[in-house]
Amino acid sequence: MQPAVHEGRLNAESFSFAIVASRWNEFISNRLVEGALDGLERLGASQDRVQVYRVPGAFEIPLLALRLAESEKFDAVICLGTIIRGQTPHFEYIANEVARGIADAALETGLPVVFGIVTADTVDQAIDRAGVKLGNKGFEAAMTAVELVNLYKELPDSDE
Repeated sequence: MQPAVHEGRLNAESFSFAIVASRWNEFISNRLVEGALDGLERLGASQDRVQVYRVPGAFEIPLLALRLAESEKFDAVICLGTIIRGQTPHFEYIANEVARGIADAALETGLPVVFGIVTADTVDQAIDRAGVKLGNKGFEAAMTAVELVNLYKELPDSDE
């Protein structure tokens, strides 16, 4: 016997997306936003159904993501930012709280709220994860959002 396997499709045509991106480390975060927009466009998202929201830093991402998810105007929220380790424990505090906040936003709303935050020890590592050597985490986050939106739509308790 083979169990039924459910996977989301990579089709963004009829969905709306919010992207929440930090301005801190903007030269890297901008590349993440570009990657996410590229991914959504490739999957058929309409430009007028994608909104980008900028916040000062990564710490501010979860609250806005929660508010956008609660608004019922979007099918998914994509969170993008860059946190680079410094010489103090600040990195751990911010990275942990941002991860927890994004997860909480998804759990509280039942909406895909996708973690596209680059956490790196060095600027070079962060740049690599924003499209230079290791793919673009913004693009990957957009793929994840589209797949989850389609999968959630297929769930038995879905209203659609």
